[in-house]
Amino acid sequence: MAITAQLVKDLRERTGAGMMECKKALVETDGDMEAAVEHMRKRGLAKADKKADRVAADGAVIAALAEDRRSGAIVEINSETDFVANGDDFQSFGRKVADRILADDPADLGALLALPLEDGGAPLELAQKELVAKVGENIQVRRFQRYATDSGQVYHYLHGSRIGVLLELEGGDEALGRDLCMHIAASRPVCVSVDDVPEERAASEREILVAQAQESGKPQEIIDKMVEGRLRKWLSEITLLGQPFVKDPDQTVEKLLQAHDARVVRFARLEVGEGIEKKEENFAEEVAATVQGS
Repeated sequence: MAITAQLVKDLRERTGAGMMECKKALVETDGDMEAAVEHMRKRGLAKADKKADRVAADGAVIAALAEDRRSGAIVEINSETDFVANGDDFQSFGRKVADRILADDPADLGALLALPLEDGGAPLELAQKELVAKVGENIQVRRFQRYATDSGQVYHYLHGSRIGVLLELEGGDEALGRDLCMHIAASRPVCVSVDDVPEERAASEREILVAQAQESGKPQEIIDKMVEGRLRKWLSEITLLGQPFVKDPDQTVEKLLQAHDARVVRFARLEVGEGIEKKEENFAEEVAATVQGS
């Protein structure tokens, strides 16, 4: 069968692949459009599996919120470059993932990947692999959080596409909810209050402070007071309630909440690539190696 330019154009529109790759697939399937699509999908998924081990430390944080603000979701999706993360295909995929989390409340990442990306469609995991095949980079849904409440409201804030915050608040209003989300984005609290700080983390910090104080050579009772004072300061720095409010450093977040008769139930802060070890590229060396090898 003759492979016409229109056939190639139609296949390209359906798959998003390059012209030459589309023509090759049509030649190999004797012009059968459906067979060509399936052939390209299989070949693309095989390529996607090979890309799965590549470091994806860029990407975006995307959020979805119910109209009544009773529930909300936030998700980090990684790519290898910000170029792909800013593309329409990636952004569309991300919005659908966030909507799916909001609608279905999956228990964990495995449960999320098994859900259809769209109602009645292919599993999210397959859609992710197809996106990898299309854009040519490793794409990973890394982590997500979903909140739902009967007694409060859920708020969110996105700082560009790299930092996102999800907040459950009782009392207050929309302005307070947004201000708190922006504060969390900027100040990076670990948890809401001192009571929420993991015991092992507090114990580890205390050990460090004791070791530092003992180097002063002061009496033990003075050392104990030094340690307690420094520990209180550290706890105020890592807990939301203890931090100075970014828009008014003269009052703490705890005082701000008291003034509005409000309470922060919980929050999540996601930052793109946080904790991922990204390979440092030396492009000059890479070009030199390519030239030497040619």
